Amino acid sequence: MSITTASVIVVSRHRTAALLRCLASLCQQDHPAMEVIVVADPEALAAVQAAALPIRLVAFDEANISAARNAGIAVAGGEVLAFLDDDAVAEPTWLSRLTAPFAAAEVVAATGFVRGRNGISWQWRAGEVDCFAQDHPLPDQAAVYRGSEARAVKTQGTNCAFRAKVLRRVGGFDPAYRFFLDEADLNLRLASEGATAVVPEAEVLHGFAASARRRADRVPLSLHEIAASTAVFLRRHAGPAHLERGWLRLHAEHAARVAALGRAGRITAAEQVALMDSLAAGWAAGLARPLPNLLPLAETADFTPLPHGGPRPGKVFAGRIWQKTRLIAEARAHAEAGGIATVICLSPTARPHRVAFLESGIWLQTGGIFGQSLREGPRLRLVRFSTRIREEVARIAACRPVSG
Repeated sequence: MSITTASVIVVSRHRTAALLRCLASLCQQDHPAMEVIVVADPEALAAVQAAALPIRLVAFDEANISAARNAGIAVAGGEVLAFLDDDAVAEPTWLSRLTAPFAAAEVVAATGFVRGRNGISWQWRAGEVDCFAQDHPLPDQAAVYRGSEARAVKTQGTNCAFRAKVLRRVGGFDPAYRFFLDEADLNLRLASEGATAVVPEAEVLHGFAASARRRADRVPLSLHEIAASTAVFLRRHAGPAHLERGWLRLHAEHAARVAALGRAGRITAAEQVALMDSLAAGWAAGLARPLPNLLPLAETADFTPLPHGGPRPGKVFAGRIWQKTRLIAEARAHAEAGGIATVICLSPTARPHRVAFLESGIWLQTGGIFGQSLREGPRLRLVRFSTRIREEVARIAACRPVSG
């Protein structure tokens, strides 16, 4: 059976450190025929060049993620085009699993599951989006769905893939969405083209890095583009009759959110006013924003795969917290030799576990021997260290090589 070639497109703007960590995870992918394309600002591109990573670079420094993604599509040569955010990292099996459903001719899109900032809890699993920009849950299991112009599977921008020829045929991403709802718009436009696969085992960890729109703790700095994109989305998909209702719903939702942040002392009264003013200004901008006719994008035959693609040997380095320095050093040597290194470093406590991917290429899990990894069940569980390590290795093995 032939292997589906895949291009991974990462858009980044003024988040160089996060980008380099993201790229380190992509260099561990087990997909044997993949290329990586970075669309980023000049400083970030210089850092990628300095790291001597075998990655294709596209200069782009505008606050428009849709236009940036289209710039990446313009040079991508894969049969499938996948997208990953710069503040996310992908498990080593991510791309091969995300692209597997495209073996079926009916599949034109796929999306995986997303873990949140602690690296374990789910941030997003499966859902649909309707023409009013409202989300609806789907069963958390592998499935293939056919949607409609009114409702379709929602692919997460930090974990999605599309059949290249179909994505180009529908015009790629709509640049009227500078941020927010850009994938949802594409999902509704693609619904008539074929089916979308939900792939739970295609996992990424998404950190929500700071940006011009939000702080590192996810407190918003501006609601302008959220409102503007919502107005554009409703104009595109719901029609003029639903604009007023959409504005009232959007305003109520964010007024409650902003008020809650104020009550918690996370923003000042002046910041609350500024956020709601940015929402109103964004809505007005979205109503006035031109809606371009989306023309088919040109194709390219140039495909530049990463060298040494394919599965890599995995190894777990487990120990107590006081052994962390040695475990990290051993894991780094394994990673530098081309392997997948996982460190599990536990303390004699009930602290909940966290997972992080280090720029050095190491997967690091920390927490207490008696604490939760998955946030379910009792918070404290008496268990032997050796038993706990076996349990965690078995859980990790579902998405990352741990031996061989």
